[in-house]
Amino acid sequence: MHLRSSRRVRAAVGGALALALALTGCTASEPEFSYTPPEQVDAKLPDDVTGQLQAAVEQAIVASGSSGAVVGVWVPWSGEWVAGLGTQGPDGEKVTADMSFRVADVTRLMTCDVLYGMADDGEVELDAPVPKYVSGVADLSDITLLDLCNGTSGIGSSEGAVTQYWLNTPGREWAPLQLASFGLGIGRGPAHTAYRDSDAGYLMLGLALERISGKSAAALIAEYVTRPLDLASTTLPPRESAAPTPSPALKGTYLPPAEGGGLNCAAPVDITESSSSIGFTDSGVVSTITDLGRYAQAEARQALRAKDAEPARFGAPLPVTPDAPSWYQATGGGYLVGSLVGQHGWVPGYATAAYSDPATGFTVAVTLNGSSAGGSMAGYLAWQLSAIASKAPAVEGQTAPEFGLPFTAEQYAQSIADSAICSAPPAE
Repeated sequence: MHLRSSRRVRAAVGGALALALALTGCTASEPEFSYTPPEQVDAKLPDDVTGQLQAAVEQAIVASGSSGAVVGVWVPWSGEWVAGLGTQGPDGEKVTADMSFRVADVTRLMTCDVLYGMADDGEVELDAPVPKYVSGVADLSDITLLDLCNGTSGIGSSEGAVTQYWLNTPGREWAPLQLASFGLGIGRGPAHTAYRDSDAGYLMLGLALERISGKSAAALIAEYVTRPLDLASTTLPPRESAAPTPSPALKGTYLPPAEGGGLNCAAPVDITESSSSIGFTDSGVVSTITDLGRYAQAEARQALRAKDAEPARFGAPLPVTPDAPSWYQATGGGYLVGSLVGQHGWVPGYATAAYSDPATGFTVAVTLNGSSAGGSMAGYLAWQLSAIASKAPAVEGQTAPEFGLPFTAEQYAQSIADSAICSAPPAE
């Protein structure tokens, strides 16, 4: 499958409005949204490249305590590789490339898409103070909606305090502010000038956008992201506990504690069904690998905004940590990894990453069906796959662009090995 182009009206009422205008003889003032992705050659990646890619994914499946993965790699000048690897469930069902899954922290990018879309439409100011729209957080009077998107609020993360609740009661429905309160209860770090990973910030941003618009977060993501980009298999699901949709779903798992310490890699626990309120506008969206690749490619190019729109979404990144390499930065709800733009993270049952190069359209997306190793494992795998695929040769009639990455595949193969929580495939 290719990341095909589409032409869609952003607003949900666009079609009805166009019909009404036609019947009255009026003309629409809002232009139709248009997105055309980079040209992708209609070819498979060379066998030697796909062999390396598959070996990397299989290593990460074992290391992370997963049993399967879905992966997509699109190299516009060379070809593509979209595959399901491994098995799932007690019957050893084969994982296939059409399975849906939870995209984890890639949701953050979509939440920021809504913020910027609403700001570009004049519906909200990026520098609006958080307490204007989120009650009960008066001590955040110096924090703006843009700080929540950029990760510069200084707010802590709720994840550490609530992970066991998520795993033990995955069907529990959380109110966004209730879940965010665990992060708000942690001492604040520097604001405006430093990046801090904060799920609580994206939960509050989603809540603020709902209150500003009078629409649900699911409706806003559909209006500003999934409909314009024709992502028919991508949604923020209802709060009720359910498996990812559309069917078939990739079965998500986590590893229980083992007697004597560590994790029991031989007894993965199925957590496919859970409430999307666990992630909400931080990590609640579900998708498929083709949709996720298409989204990552459009997001890196900021295709949802007008050309040269200000302020530039990724124009002022900050180091992810004080000791991070200079090519690893964060802003706008995502990470900048060399020339790649994207995001990675985990949600119960899944670890997902998606990255793309805005200049060439080079794109990698992957999800593992085990979350116990955390989101870094998915990030390392995406970067390893990127380093491998970046060297794919151009097919006849194409020219490979000047494209390189500031790291090697070997570097992140080692990072995956060093982060391994299992040394053998988990038993089904």
